[in-house]
Amino acid sequence: MPIGFRIAPVTQRVDPALIARAATLPAANIGDVMSRLQTMRGGFRPFGGKKVIAGPAFTVRARSGDNLLLHRACDMAEPGDIIVGDGGGDLSIALMGELMIGHAQTRGVQGIVLDGAVRDVDALAAMDIGVWACGATPSGPYKDGPGEIGHPVSCGGQVVMPGDLIVADADGVVVVPRAEAAAVIALAEAHNAKEQKAQAAIDARNYDRSWVLESLRAKGCEGA
Repeated sequence: MPIGFRIAPVTQRVDPALIARAATLPAANIGDVMSRLQTMRGGFRPFGGKKVIAGPAFTVRARSGDNLLLHRACDMAEPGDIIVGDGGGDLSIALMGELMIGHAQTRGVQGIVLDGAVRDVDALAAMDIGVWACGATPSGPYKDGPGEIGHPVSCGGQVVMPGDLIVADADGVVVVPRAEAAAVIALAEAHNAKEQKAQAAIDARNYDRSWVLESLRAKGCEGA
């Protein structure tokens, strides 16, 4: 069947050394250096006990309200992977909960990013796994399919390719294309250092704000 019941292996993943560096950076800084075009839309909340994750995307596409392929993804994903599930943003039915995510955790999966809803919120908060989803509901899913694994998905308004670098923290989720990861992380490290310098200036009460007036005056702002 060409579309709807397809499973492809995820054979290419972002370099582990880059993952380790990315895990030390705020998701916001990483998003900033990609022209702010690679962040998932707002609304993704951290439900799991792990509050920062970075790793390769293991992509899953699920029909709204159905988690058959997400079950299979929990069996297939490799240690360190982040399962990225395209649930169409539907919050009426939870696609994952305590048992599925607990099973994924025992297999070394470090995170779930789900464009949809979860359930068993208290249990997820006690787990040593990252879980980002758009909401929660007690309503459970069906298990009939269709769905796909290892193909490009749309999650949070972003195209995610298998093996792309995913970084998530309290602010939300950012997607770094695998081929661009080395350049992006280097830029994000420099950007983070710049922000740390600015914070030091704020703490010392000598933060240069002259650029604000200069910008306003350049735009012809009356009263600037």
